[in-house]
Amino acid sequence: MYDNSKLFEKFKLNNGVEVPSRFGVPPMTLFCQNPDGSVNDAERAFFKDRGENVGLYILGAVAVTQEGIAFPGGPRAIKESDLAANVERAKLVKEQGALAINQLHHGGLFAVKKYSGVNPIAPTAEVGNEGGVVEEMTDAQIKNVIKGFAFATELSIKAGYDGIEIHGANNYLLQQFYSAYYNRRQDEWGGSLEKRMRFPLEVLDACVQVREKMNKPEFIIGYRLSPEEPFENGITMTDTLLLIKELLKRPIQFIHVSQKNFFQEARRGEGAGTPRLKVIHDAIDGKCALVGVGSLLTAESFNRALNYGWVDVYCSGVGLIVNKHLGRLLKEGKEDEIKDYIDPEHPELYGVEGNFWKLCIEQGDGSWLPKVKGRNNAPPNVYKH
Repeated sequence: MYDNSKLFEKFKLNNGVEVPSRFGVPPMTLFCQNPDGSVNDAERAFFKDRGENVGLYILGAVAVTQEGIAFPGGPRAIKESDLAANVERAKLVKEQGALAINQLHHGGLFAVKKYSGVNPIAPTAEVGNEGGVVEEMTDAQIKNVIKGFAFATELSIKAGYDGIEIHGANNYLLQQFYSAYYNRRQDEWGGSLEKRMRFPLEVLDACVQVREKMNKPEFIIGYRLSPEEPFENGITMTDTLLLIKELLKRPIQFIHVSQKNFFQEARRGEGAGTPRLKVIHDAIDGKCALVGVGSLLTAESFNRALNYGWVDVYCSGVGLIVNKHLGRLLKEGKEDEIKDYIDPEHPELYGVEGNFWKLCIEQGDGSWLPKVKGRNNAPPNVYKH
């Protein structure tokens, strides 16, 4: 039996907020909400029990503007009428004892007109376009998206969330602006590294200003990033460390590193050959919390991660899809009951319903969705796109 008791220790963020444990729920797109993004029974079923023994519960991909919607039924914080759904989601999480963090998102190039009703927008229209019309963002559109993040922050505070996570990862809009691969602009929003960094930093500054305006110093602000891109001119660890240096000049509470494998080593740039989380941990140097995720599916993998001590919060997405009581099983040492696959013959075990269950069964292969019992499964992919 592995001793994972440290996973359930309390700790404090740099703004004095106490986090009830180091076990976290990462943001997940559930594909099962109502078409207008409101809460339905399938979503309620997923939330049930998954907040047990959790410190940070990060709710996934909440759109901040209409053209940024990337998922069917994507939750949103675009207008005042979205408040009720956000109130309910925050309540469903917080009543389980976890801190509710609303992840604010814009799909950029990877937004979907079928769900948003309008064309996607991106820093550079022709790069990475897989079909359909993508508009290159004007200065006015850029500033409107920044205002969207600010409004969504205010709505999240009103809804009772404990904080927000700014989604700067997984090839979505904020990462698109920082990446020299996606961003080919030659204006004040692109060109040099400093100009490519401007948009994500202005988004963060706008969210911080809302917190200050509303006098909510206890409200948590985090930033999620993908540390590397695989293609030429893509983000390297050197670029990521420069971004982190600027993030740390702002009053943020955590940085969340998105990757498929918790123990993944840096491929190029500063720290190449060293685990990414160690490189980032050393760069942060305790100035804010670090959140890690990636293939933590067993008691042994959590124990290994804990023993390295690189991060403050240990998240498992696939683990929580397969084991809705994962927090309790880990805390009580019931490691033999933890599964790493879905059994399609027993849907009652999972609290996964509707389109999300269908997606898991049809596309689950152990890469970004759980393995399915009785099926050949693929090894985890490091990159989403």
